[in-house]
Amino acid sequence: MPGELLTDHPADGVVRLTISNPSRHGALDHPILDALAAAVREHGGEAGIAAGVRAIVLTGAGGRFSSGYDLSGLGDLAREEFVRRAEALIAHPFTAAIEALEATDVPTVAALPGHTMGGGLELALACDLRVAADHIELAMPPAKLGLVYPHTGLRRFVDAIGVARTRELFLLGHSIDPGTALAWGLINGVSDAEDLQDEVLALATDLAGGAPLSLRGNKRMLRALLAAEGDVGPALEAELVALREESFQSDDLLEGVTAFREKRPPVWRGR
Repeated sequence: MPGELLTDHPADGVVRLTISNPSRHGALDHPILDALAAAVREHGGEAGIAAGVRAIVLTGAGGRFSSGYDLSGLGDLAREEFVRRAEALIAHPFTAAIEALEATDVPTVAALPGHTMGGGLELALACDLRVAADHIELAMPPAKLGLVYPHTGLRRFVDAIGVARTRELFLLGHSIDPGTALAWGLINGVSDAEDLQDEVLALATDLAGGAPLSLRGNKRMLRALLAAEGDVGPALEAELVALREESFQSDDLLEGVTAFREKRPPVWRGR
């Protein structure tokens, strides 16, 4: 069954969006990503602001945040069909959800109640602030799957934690604990698991009490500063996109996803 995005209003001026995909460990399928992009545009756009929305909380149900892309449908496929589905999986819906979170003028907070991996971690990084439960793990596993991550996503991590830590996170693919993530600047706070939602709600309420014009202006200013530093020319853009697309054709991506599904160590071929 596909996942769903749950919406509630836990406090005045606060909208909470909850990723619910219990059978897939909170994986990001197309219905969830489509709903997330639409919900952020609705509640974080002019209509939502006019209706009194002042902060958005993004979290996950069932003690999880998100395990990233839903890879469950990629097993036992012929190469052409594997490539087609892999490219479709990691295409528009995820980009739209990320861009909606980054573009909204409403402050956003990610509450991470459980393991936060891959695309789930980038989704959290697109929020303004992040608070993690003290027992969780955070990781970026492309090196364990044979995938070249998009340059736009890598840029977000470089902006947040610097080049050295981004290299460590992506090239090793090791999980890190919340204390390490806090020291790196990947998250903004750590909470006891039982207190996480209350603490994040208090933080969101505090944000909702800020001056809307100031919050909007500062968010726009930060977006402009980050965009100016991360700009690439057309030639480099084409090269980076081509490099990513080549990874979809590789033996290693097929092997990485297969090994992930079969819960065994991958056997890399380097091609």
